[in-house]
Amino acid sequence: MADRLVILGAGESGVGTALLGKKQKYEVFVSDFGKIKETYKQVLIHNEIDWEEEGHTEAKVLSADVVMKSPGIPDSAAIVVKLKDKGVSVISEIEFASQFTNATIVGITGSNGKTTTATLTYEVLKNGELNVALGGNIGKSFAEQVSEEKFTSYVLELSSFQLDGIETFKPHIAVLTNITPDHLDRYDHDFSKYIAAKFRITMNQTADDYFIYNADDEVITSWLSEHPIPSQLLPFSAKKELKQGAYIKNNEIIITIDNKQFTMPITSLGLQGEHNTKNAMAASTVAKLLKIRKATIRESMESFQGVEHRLEKVLKINNVMYINDSKATNVNATFYALDSMESPTVWIVGGVDKGNDYSELLPLVNEKVKAIICLGVDNEKLTRQFGNIVDMMVETQSMQEAVKIAYKLAERGDSVLLSPACASFDLFTNYEDRGRQFKEAVRHL
Repeated sequence: MADRLVILGAGESGVGTALLGKKQKYEVFVSDFGKIKETYKQVLIHNEIDWEEEGHTEAKVLSADVVMKSPGIPDSAAIVVKLKDKGVSVISEIEFASQFTNATIVGITGSNGKTTTATLTYEVLKNGELNVALGGNIGKSFAEQVSEEKFTSYVLELSSFQLDGIETFKPHIAVLTNITPDHLDRYDHDFSKYIAAKFRITMNQTADDYFIYNADDEVITSWLSEHPIPSQLLPFSAKKELKQGAYIKNNEIIITIDNKQFTMPITSLGLQGEHNTKNAMAASTVAKLLKIRKATIRESMESFQGVEHRLEKVLKINNVMYINDSKATNVNATFYALDSMESPTVWIVGGVDKGNDYSELLPLVNEKVKAIICLGVDNEKLTRQFGNIVDMMVETQSMQEAVKIAYKLAERGDSVLLSPACASFDLFTNYEDRGRQFKEAVRHL
């Protein structure tokens, strides 16, 4: 009798897991509480996989041997609680898929910078002619790519929710970019639970594996001092010199692994700013470990232009620059964005607040922001925090309206920045949808 695999949520990770499960001879059933997107539904039908939408049939779900839960479904969901009470193993797509591949896995997590670092790492490994794929929280589902058996290496961007659902998953190289308060609504508003979730990326590593981390991040360093891990540590820092790992001296990145050195001038990096320099240090350290040539690493770092929805320059209209930073779904990401602004800024902000503390933005808002446009269903917290600091604060309910008002408020030489510091689910499908609507609205001005 084949093991029964039940999949909760029929998005990218759910459908990918269904395809891999079928290939591995599981009896597969996919159940979605909402409506399944037509494109995904067609894949399930075409592959003759059993599915249901707009509700979970308990008897069909609870009869599972193993359950793959989509990262968007919280552990507190009724059906998940029932499964756990029954002792059924509930895992993430990353855990399920990793059992069926012997590929080298680079896992990248952190509150911010993980998409940029993962994309940059993927680019440099691909340029180094490794047979590599990008997956996890980005692009095509890891499980589906494993089912195709085409790749010998994977770069996976991993969210804390994906790491919550692992048991045996072990990346050969783990990267942790930083940790700042995010998603606290899913961690009982307890920051230490969120930190522990991020560190799960190292939990199965051994002395043969590597852990690359931001040594300037006090949350990371203090956690490490109390919870030693067995893998080989390769820190990176913009502030202090390191014997092993990567640091900056005289405007050069210096990377040392096993007494071998590699250097690269910061000025030649395609993406500027301290946080991007750190992303480049992390990606270059991975590339060195995987024996990519120095020239390839340098060329990759120079040519990289960034990812969509991350401080993406959209258009200049009447000498006003419109910038799409929709990927800023937490306060720390917006901090980077505001910090990089060099002209008076009209800031579009708001969405679903995950327990945000906006106080760290006050000095930057004071210095850089001339007007705030709130874009969300509930803007009360933003109004309370910034109402007295800026001359102009407007509430809007749609992207079109927000962009039109920004156009009226911005003068020659100003910038208009969409950097929401919040999740997007009140008015948009996801941050990509939000960013695309912004770009669309700007192009229609």
